[in-house]
Amino acid sequence: MQTEKISLQPNQDYIKLDNALKMAGIFPTGGQAKLEIQSGNVTVNGEVCTQRGKKLHIGDKAEYNGTVVEVC
Repeated sequence: MQTEKISLQPNQDYIKLDNALKMAGIFPTGGQAKLEIQSGNVTVNGEVCTQRGKKLHIGDKAEYNGTVVEVC
């Protein structure tokens, strides 16, 4: 399993799930991220999440296809 860490900007409290997956390089476009999230192929903190706008905070982990994205 591979882990990608992404950092929030100093003025950010959260990042949306689709943006986090795109920022980590898992998906090249937001449209691809949206389709995979809505298809139930992404988990957040171990639970399937179909909300592309789900807010991820520091410590949250999203997983897709063996890659974990951790928000720092």
